[in-house]
Amino acid sequence: MTDETMIWVLADERAGNRAQVLGVAARLGRTFTVKEIAYGAWARLPNSFLGASLMGVSTKTREQLNPPWPDLVIAAGRRTAPVALAIKRKSGGRSRIVQIMNPGVALPAFDLIVSPAHDGPVSGGNVMTVSGAPHELSPETLAAARDHWMPSIAALPAPRIALIVGGGTRRRRFTESMAEELGGRASAMARDAGGALLVTTSRRTGVVASPLIAAIDCPNTVYRWGDTGENPYRGFLACADAIVVTGDSVSMCSEACATGVPVQIFAPRDLITDKHARFHANLYEGGYAMPFSGELQLGESPVLDDASAVVREMQARGLV
Repeated sequence: MTDETMIWVLADERAGNRAQVLGVAARLGRTFTVKEIAYGAWARLPNSFLGASLMGVSTKTREQLNPPWPDLVIAAGRRTAPVALAIKRKSGGRSRIVQIMNPGVALPAFDLIVSPAHDGPVSGGNVMTVSGAPHELSPETLAAARDHWMPSIAALPAPRIALIVGGGTRRRRFTESMAEELGGRASAMARDAGGALLVTTSRRTGVVASPLIAAIDCPNTVYRWGDTGENPYRGFLACADAIVVTGDSVSMCSEACATGVPVQIFAPRDLITDKHARFHANLYEGGYAMPFSGELQLGESPVLDDASAVVREMQARGLV
């Protein structure tokens, strides 16, 4: 791949998908163009019907997908797959496609499919399996976040434990009792160690952020979703001596495991789907994380960096 290689990144409204494609693209170390993908009503149709077409995207999206066609397309998620295939068809087959997650259609047409192990097996010589989700938190990004945020938390006692809180999903509720338990046990862990909590909540935490925060009884700093000012999420991860993260988000858990510090996953059975449970089991087996125990663990842990692994696989296959 040269500096003249044209790379398109298909980025839709799903934050997790965006983080994955942008993370892989950034690790390439080359200039790339982000193509914003907005969908229309046809996107609800199965990919087997849409095929290699732009039927599922908005008129505005179609207007920005014009020649010259790229050398490489990086996309993620089922709904971007027909778009990536359409670009390859329009380029006369010249555009190569790296598709993150099973596209569910025309698997041989993709040059590389990046399949999370917890999604189940996907067969084919063009498939690589990853433990988590690629993301944007490279070592350089984390170092910059640490330099930026450490002055603002330096007065808090160490060890500093990042408490990264997600919330309910379409299939599971993050209840008030779960929130109180997490806040209380994480607080006790920090208090017993003479340390502090660095707490962030997310959009999905919702109203149960209040009982969680009320249960905290130790030195702390809290950023509640919707607060004014810059979100310290990356900074808290980068500055933490240990991390506790809720298990409802593959992206959050994967990003926590990029830091090289011990990660504990809070995953009560009623919050976690079977797919998430498989994901956690893979992280535990790899030594990247452990179940939440309430007992502080310090030291170094293996670093999970699936984005770099994807780039290495692309290079090995001659795609870049």
